[in-house]
Amino acid sequence: MKAKQTNALATLLLWLAALAIVGILAWFLIFILGRGLPVLGPQFFTGPNGVGGQFFNSFYILFLSLVFSLPVGVGAGIYLAEYAPKNRLTDVMRLSTESLATVPSIVLGLFGMIIFVNVFKLGFTILGGAATLALLNLPVLVRVTEESLRNVPASYREASLALGATMWQTLRKVILPTALPGLVTGTTLVAGRALGETAILIFTAGMSVSRHLFDLRLTAPGETLAVHLYAVQANPLPGTHAGRVANGTAALLVLVALAFNLLLALPSRWLQHRLSGKRG
Repeated sequence: MKAKQTNALATLLLWLAALAIVGILAWFLIFILGRGLPVLGPQFFTGPNGVGGQFFNSFYILFLSLVFSLPVGVGAGIYLAEYAPKNRLTDVMRLSTESLATVPSIVLGLFGMIIFVNVFKLGFTILGGAATLALLNLPVLVRVTEESLRNVPASYREASLALGATMWQTLRKVILPTALPGLVTGTTLVAGRALGETAILIFTAGMSVSRHLFDLRLTAPGETLAVHLYAVQANPLPGTHAGRVANGTAALLVLVALAFNLLLALPSRWLQHRLSGKRG
């Protein structure tokens, strides 16, 4: 009886914790979207103080940072999980990666400003911001990739190799499809963190935006939605309706994060089925 009561109490506590988390999330969404959704409209993007340029820069810088960091981060994670020998060098590599993942973003922002803004003389540009964001993404991508691949059962590898497949075929046809949900989750977390990053981009991409709505120049200034939200709240200018702009920008950031998660999660499930040889 005592064991049953303990189990029932533990189950109740876990349910209460889960409901509390869902309740906090629901309150957060209702509060942010309730204040910001009425502000959103065509004028919010294209008006005199519209955020169309910042909206475009957010995705442009995110895309560039993932282009820079995904091949290196995923490749390094695959090497550490599948090919690297067990020795002191690989232990140092893992320790260094974990240490880099804990570095505050403002420190990386200062590093990016010194290297890209001052040494390379790029100024406050989209390229400098994306390159520094890539440095923020790399350690997390390496660790997520390595852990996702290590969670694939060893029997999968052994069965594939026993059937005559090469290590590359085993990796491509067996290991990566099985680890895909973990890889997508890690990429989504990295992308969400990059979308909401401010410190790095203030120091490297600047707090101004190009006059052209869709400016693809890598040397253009790169204020994003998160930086714009900080700017309008930190230095509200008279007559700019800073409060409404901040509420609308916050709501837009939440909607972007939700949409981004769905757009990555749904195709990844379909791709996992295709790579695993399933249909339907």
